[in-house]
Amino acid sequence: MELDTVSLGPTGTTVSEIAFGTWRFGRENDDGEVEIGEKRARKLLDAYADAGGNFIDTADMYGDGRSEEYIGNWLSDREREDYVVASKIYWPTRDGPNGQGLSRKHLRNNIDEILDRLGTDYVDVLYIHRWDDETPAEEFVRTLDEFVRDGKVNYLGASTLEPNAWKVAKANELADKRGYEPFKLAQPRYNLANREIEGNYLEMCADYDIGVVPWSPLAGGFLTGKYSRGEKPPKGTRGATDQQFRDSYLTDENFDALEAVEAVAEEVGASPAQVSLAWLTDHEQVTAPIVGARTVEQLNENLAATDIDLTAGQFQRLAEAK
Repeated sequence: MELDTVSLGPTGTTVSEIAFGTWRFGRENDDGEVEIGEKRARKLLDAYADAGGNFIDTADMYGDGRSEEYIGNWLSDREREDYVVASKIYWPTRDGPNGQGLSRKHLRNNIDEILDRLGTDYVDVLYIHRWDDETPAEEFVRTLDEFVRDGKVNYLGASTLEPNAWKVAKANELADKRGYEPFKLAQPRYNLANREIEGNYLEMCADYDIGVVPWSPLAGGFLTGKYSRGEKPPKGTRGATDQQFRDSYLTDENFDALEAVEAVAEEVGASPAQVSLAWLTDHEQVTAPIVGARTVEQLNENLAATDIDLTAGQFQRLAEAK
């Protein structure tokens, strides 16, 4: 298995066709246990790199900064220029009224902390983790542009929970008017169960030439095939413990999509997770989906999705399943 490379949206940089997400690195669960410590994080990063992966996604608040620290320590033993590292900025990282958001004060403080934890002079991509309605767009668009001009950031992106096409378009119109660096990448949630970006958001990305790097490509595990219509969720799964997950995913409409995934998986001799990822890597508007993993085995299974060739008919059946 060797990952192919693709262009990073409209930029001249090349990345792996699947990005590796590190949101579990250093993250403490409700019992105070770290989900993925540094030793296991290194093994996962090694496995990703061994498969030809070079696109690593993190954020300043993942594991209270430990995710960036783990990546930085790992990078110190490697050639920095071989990797494309993306981080995100917005959420609280310290107490106080200026400890979050997209104000110039918070952005300037946090970019230096991000670089320090990563042990690097720059990040390849800096996403705003959410839109900040309390800060004028002029303020944060200009500040982000300064990061690019100062060489601290190569490219800018916008990560979203809810589709906000008009806000991203507003920022890029402002950037164009002022001569600032625009958002060249978007990081929305997108998978065969969550299709909310289809329509205005994807159309906006196409119109403004913005690459799409989706998170949650397996719908929080729903698209792995561990759930069945009309049956209780297996013990130990999110479906068994999380009411919000059940309300969001265990619906007839989503099971229609899952059953289509399972049917195609049987046809191509792959797992439902692999088919779900293959649909995204084949999608003409998707640059690279972001996958996470708890174990090397799970990571390798996900990366093997790139070996699957969906026919045009299979791709369309999945697209129309919901």
